[in-house]
Amino acid sequence: MTTEAVGPMTSRARVLAALRREPVDRTPVCNPTSVATVELMDLVDAPFPLANRDPELMARLAATSYTELGFDSIMPVFSIIQESSALGCNMQWEQKDNWPTVRMSEPIWRDADDIRIPNDFLLHPDMVCVLDAIRILKKRFGDEVAIIGKTMGPWTLGYHCFGVEAFLLMSLDDPGKTKLCLDRMKEATLQFGLAQIEAGADALTLPDHATGDLVSGEYYARYLKDLHVEFAERLPVPLILHICGRTIDRMDYIAQTGMAAFHFDSKNAPDESMTVMHDRIALVGNINNPETLFAKGPEVVRQEVLKNLEAGVQLVGPECAIPLQTSIENLLEISQTVREWHGARGRAH
Repeated sequence: MTTEAVGPMTSRARVLAALRREPVDRTPVCNPTSVATVELMDLVDAPFPLANRDPELMARLAATSYTELGFDSIMPVFSIIQESSALGCNMQWEQKDNWPTVRMSEPIWRDADDIRIPNDFLLHPDMVCVLDAIRILKKRFGDEVAIIGKTMGPWTLGYHCFGVEAFLLMSLDDPGKTKLCLDRMKEATLQFGLAQIEAGADALTLPDHATGDLVSGEYYARYLKDLHVEFAERLPVPLILHICGRTIDRMDYIAQTGMAAFHFDSKNAPDESMTVMHDRIALVGNINNPETLFAKGPEVVRQEVLKNLEAGVQLVGPECAIPLQTSIENLLEISQTVREWHGARGRAH
C-alpha cells in the first residue's frame, strides 16, 4: 500500500481502499471493535447499558469515534453479545462502567441437535437495535465515513451458548460433532452480517475468539479456516477478522481465507506480523489496551502508533475494544500521530 500521488480522500474511501490494500492519501485510523468510553458516554449523554439497547443512543455514542476522536470509521456494536441475546442466552446487562456479558455458566445448548436459529432471530430487539443504529449512522454521515458492522463467528457463539469449558472439551473429544455445531451456528453469523450490509454497513468485523491462549494454530486450520473462507465468499463487503492473543501461528492460514483484513493483538509485533501476511491481507491494529491506552500517557501511545506506521500496517488503531475508562487524550493521540507522521513524510518528499 502506497500513499504517493493520491489526492485527499474521505474517511470512508480511505478505509475501504486500505482494506483492499490500494493506495491511500494517509493511513486510516480505525478500530473495528469498540472505542466507547465512560468519558464519551458522558459527553453525548449515551451511557451503558442503554447505549447497547437503544439505536439512537448507540448511534450517538458510536459517532464520537469520528466526530470527537478523529477516527476514519464508526463501529456501533460495542459488545459481543447481541446474537447470543437473540438466541436466548441469559444476559448480564451491567452498568455504565462495564460491558454486558453472557452468563456462560448457564448454557442454553448441550448438543448439536439443540442448536436452533429462531425464525424471528433478526426481529429480536437487540438485533434490531444494531440494524437501526447502522441506518441512523448511514443517513447522518452518508459516504463521509466508513460504517463498520459486526457479526460474531460461530466459535464465539459456541462459547456463549455451550459454555467455554464444555465447548473446548467438545473440540478435544469429538471433532465431528464440533464441526457440525459450528456449521449450524454459522447461519446466525451469516444472517446478521447480511442484514447489516443491507442496513448500510460498508464492512464487517467478524470476531471469532479462537484466542491464542485457548486454541492453537492447528485448531484454527482444522475448525475455522474453511468457515472463514465461506464467510468471505458469502458476505459481499470487506471482512475484518478479529482474534485476540498471540496469533502469529495462524496468520498464514488467516491470510488464505479471502478476508480483507486481520485485527491483531499487541502480543504480535507489527513487523513480524507484516512479514507473515506478506501483503496477502491488510492488518488493523495493534495499540495495546490494558497497559498503554488505559494505564500510560500519550507519549507511549505515540511510540506504539509509530511502530505500526513504520512497519507498514495498513489501518492503525487499538488492538481490541478499549477499556471503558480509557482517556480521550490517549485516543486523540492515535489520530494525531498518524496525521503528523504523514505530514512529515509529505514535507520530506
